[in-house]
Amino acid sequence: MVEIKTDSSIEAMRAAGRVVAQALQAAREAAAVGVSLLELDRAARAVLADAGASSPFLGYRPDWAPTPFPAVLCVSVNDAIVHGIPDGYRLRDGDLVGVDCGAVLDGWAGDAAVSFTVGRARPEDSALIATAERALAAGIAAAVVGHRIGDIAHAIGQVCRTAGAGIPDGFGGHGIGRRMHEDPGVPNEGRPGRGLTLRHGMVLAIEPMVIAGGGDGHYTARDGWTVRTIDGSRAAHAEHTVAITDDGPRVLTAL
Repeated sequence: MVEIKTDSSIEAMRAAGRVVAQALQAAREAAAVGVSLLELDRAARAVLADAGASSPFLGYRPDWAPTPFPAVLCVSVNDAIVHGIPDGYRLRDGDLVGVDCGAVLDGWAGDAAVSFTVGRARPEDSALIATAERALAAGIAAAVVGHRIGDIAHAIGQVCRTAGAGIPDGFGGHGIGRRMHEDPGVPNEGRPGRGLTLRHGMVLAIEPMVIAGGGDGHYTARDGWTVRTIDGSRAAHAEHTVAITDDGPRVLTAL
């Protein structure tokens, strides 16, 4: 069932979204050559603690997961698409890093992700990140009252395919509110004019993921969480929590 949020609930979600944005900023500022992924996670934990927020990632265990997720960030490096577990790996010059973070504040959740390069960026990585960000912007622009979920999916997919990027099958955005994952699902490719009609008060996490090699294939690593590209090419991920309002889409996870 899709929950329609009141205007006051959206304001509460905006407060949670600011915490997510601050945690992502802290992780990005901490990222440098030689810094471990665990240090990025510690930076985000400090932001959540200071805000009195909890993490919907930490301890999360869906049916398919072999173990609970052990961190407050997903940190996915190079060929990792999503769900990377922060560990002792130390960032290297030119690494492409995707960081996904959530926060729960006063019972409301926020969820967002950003991708960036550490050190000297390869032009093709910068282009891939830009594609993910353009796809996110297109998806947000389509998230207006009276449109359908398929319009968001189509807008995202058009940007990705035009750029020659792959779209990992089976992954996409989702509704969000009291829980991190709610109905409806938001695919990253689809036909316009199809699916649920968007209404004022719906809140969605819109999150394109793109694969540089152009294929859509992926596999889950031995840790049971990290999703990697089959062809070994790099991936990027961008995400915002967005409220559908009569005044247009409102991004809740910006600073």
